[in-house]
Amino acid sequence: MHKYRIKTPDSGITKKPAEAVKIAKKIGYPVVMKILSPDIIHKTEKKAVIIGLCDDKSVENAFNEIRKHAGKAKFKGILVQRQADGREVIIGGKRDPQFGAVVLFGLGGIFVEIMKDVSLRIAPIDKHEALAMIKEVKGYPILAGARGQKPVAIEKLAELVSSISRLISENDIQELDLNPVFVNDRECLPVDVRMMK
Repeated sequence: MHKYRIKTPDSGITKKPAEAVKIAKKIGYPVVMKILSPDIIHKTEKKAVIIGLCDDKSVENAFNEIRKHAGKAKFKGILVQRQADGREVIIGGKRDPQFGAVVLFGLGGIFVEIMKDVSLRIAPIDKHEALAMIKEVKGYPILAGARGQKPVAIEKLAELVSSISRLISENDIQELDLNPVFVNDRECLPVDVRMMK
């Protein structure tokens, strides 16, 4: 990811509650904790992700709770991550048998799940084409600062979409999902990544 200048929130991985507290202190509160398991794709549904943790005791409790909810799922550790803020978007792509590498952009949450409000391009694309892609979605006014809200860093978001398009096209990746990516007026941070080779 570093080769493509894709910035992610400060984080650490652990298998011990006391170490989770150390990581959280080093990162700085608030933090998010989520399980790392190939058996659990949708972490929220399995109660395997907890947000808004603001002190040592809540981190320790969250660790134990996540382990409990994971049940018999394969356990590779727990990710402790700085909590990002902003509007949720999704950036992804896949290798299509007909078109080759394809990149996708859309607003996250209800917009992508129910309204299917996304735009697509054959990868790779430059920043200019990524901007066009972002402006294509119906929810674009939300990013641009509708109803007096602060606009997000659209230029940085376009750079990220372009970088993801190159990552997909230049590597042996069948499917890639960055969901959600939190974007605000300063930065764009992917907080969950799923990749299939």
